[in-house]
Amino acid sequence: MNIPDEFEETPQINIVPMIDVIFAILTFFIMASLFLSRSEGLPVNLPKASTAQSQQQSKIAITINESGQISLNRRTVALNELASQIQTLMGTQTTALVVINADTKVEHGQVIAVMDALRTVEGAQVGIATQRSAAPAQ
Repeated sequence: MNIPDEFEETPQINIVPMIDVIFAILTFFIMASLFLSRSEGLPVNLPKASTAQSQQQSKIAITINESGQISLNRRTVALNELASQIQTLMGTQTTALVVINADTKVEHGQVIAVMDALRTVEGAQVGIATQRSAAPAQ
């Protein structure tokens, strides 16, 4: 009796699971890079300045949004409690850079009131966040 030979399939590498793993890793790195570029303050429209210089990310960020609400490191705080909260955040540090992120629509007097409160905190160095404009003003 004649028995037919079995057909041998050529070995193949299934790459579908490998592609799934690559996409999972790619998704992880995209999400991780988004979290690295986040700033400490709340999102506001910063004013532009032609002489702006980049500085290190500060640990203390004060945000004044469009409606004039003051936030300290993303937590809403009253103006009269601002100095004591910053003193608590500074702890034993002798100096700390405090950056004010004020929306362009915030009244000038509100920013000055925050700066006055910061002047009462010993060792607090005040900075105002801006965005670089496209071309320097002449």
